[in-house]
Amino acid sequence: MATAAAPARRGWSRDTVETRVFGVLRVMMILFLLVITVFPFYYMVLLSLRPLDRVLQDPGALWLPPSEVELGSYASVVAPPSAGGQGFLSFIANSALVALGTVALTLLVALPGAYAVSRLRFFGHRQVSVLFLAVYLFPPILLAVPLFVFFTRIGLRGTLVGLLIVYISQVVAVSIYMLRNYFDTVPVSLEEAAAIDGCSRLGVMRRVSLPLAMPAIIANALFIFMIAWNEFLFALLFLIEERDRWTVSLGLSQLAGSIEIPTTVLMAGSVIITIPIVVVFFASERLLTEGLTAGAEKG
Repeated sequence: MATAAAPARRGWSRDTVETRVFGVLRVMMILFLLVITVFPFYYMVLLSLRPLDRVLQDPGALWLPPSEVELGSYASVVAPPSAGGQGFLSFIANSALVALGTVALTLLVALPGAYAVSRLRFFGHRQVSVLFLAVYLFPPILLAVPLFVFFTRIGLRGTLVGLLIVYISQVVAVSIYMLRNYFDTVPVSLEEAAAIDGCSRLGVMRRVSLPLAMPAIIANALFIFMIAWNEFLFALLFLIEERDRWTVSLGLSQLAGSIEIPTTVLMAGSVIITIPIVVVFFASERLLTEGLTAGAEKG
């Protein structure tokens, strides 16, 4: 009986120990990354909901009783200046218009450009992608003064159209570079089969390449949206004199740079401009996952 029970006691093999140890470490690492990622946003929301006197008495409190929840800071942020507020609703509308316009127009230019660089063979097509990336890596601060002077002379400084043009010129190069790399992964045989069936070059791109590249298109759209939503330098140069056309980055800088604005109001403004990014990401997550799955099945 003793010899039969001996193998049962030797159940802790090296593979079992490593699997369990790494399993525990993986869970701990995920929890650690989750905490350091979520905690700043949680603390920001907490400060925005607390009364100012309670924040001054105990700024390090990490729990807010339901009885102390106060929405006055959010009301102050979204109320128009005529009512004593900060007017963030108009800032959000301006930023949404500029960001969505930047996404739409950039993709309208970048998609055919990236497809052409990936599929068409012409002199210097290999070097074109490097040039596109080099344009994006060019420091924007060096272009600030020339663009300021140029758009002032043509009458577009102080307008959202001028800001939209600058944003498109800033991100279209890297968008072409990113999308071109993804188009390279789409099998050419699928496009050749579609061409044999009678599709034109445009039809092949619309029916085959674009559906397979949907994950990259959505990811690129999110990337462009976040850049246009959070950009500050050119918004400051172009719109500082036109408050009714300010974007959320300018509005938030006004809150942060004023000693008269309470911390709770500043945190409420930060939460408000962060929520659209989070909403857009989670709204697009399903499309991104479906695009990845569809691409794997069709490829």
